[in-house]
Amino acid sequence: MFRRIREDARTMCERDPAATGCLEVILAYPGLHAVWAHRGIHWLWNRGFRLVARLLAHIVRVLTGVEIHPGATIGRRVTIDHGMGVVIGETAEIGDDVHMYHGITLGGDANEPIKRHPTVESGVTIGTNATLLGDITIGEDAAVGAGSVVTRDVEPGATVVGVPAERVD
Repeated sequence: MFRRIREDARTMCERDPAATGCLEVILAYPGLHAVWAHRGIHWLWNRGFRLVARLLAHIVRVLTGVEIHPGATIGRRVTIDHGMGVVIGETAEIGDDVHMYHGITLGGDANEPIKRHPTVESGVTIGTNATLLGDITIGEDAAVGAGSVVTRDVEPGATVVGVPAERVD
């Protein structure tokens, strides 16, 4: 557990030029606090403690401004810069080394208990206030521009921007 916390803190220090040190990141970065709390909450969710997990996720949302459903799957070295206003839905899957900015939504587009949230593969960057909707896949090392609305798959390595999002590279 402590190894993963150190790994996350080091990763955030590398990604955020405003970070003055890893101690600051550990103590004062709510996006990381939300990810760390989610790990335990997800563990509870997967073991059937659904109400407890939902209540804890709600407390984390109040404290950090980041709402991560207990059922969402999050990989290693995932960072949420600033954090406020991030929403990650129940069936969302996030790979390793993903960097997200504030105000993003990984939202669903169905009312049935099916895979209805995005899959974000490893190495993806998601810009401020981007909205990703539905059972779509954002390919490895892709980038989603700030304010974009993505409703279709994004190829690995592609950069998409706009409403609706279109490839620009």
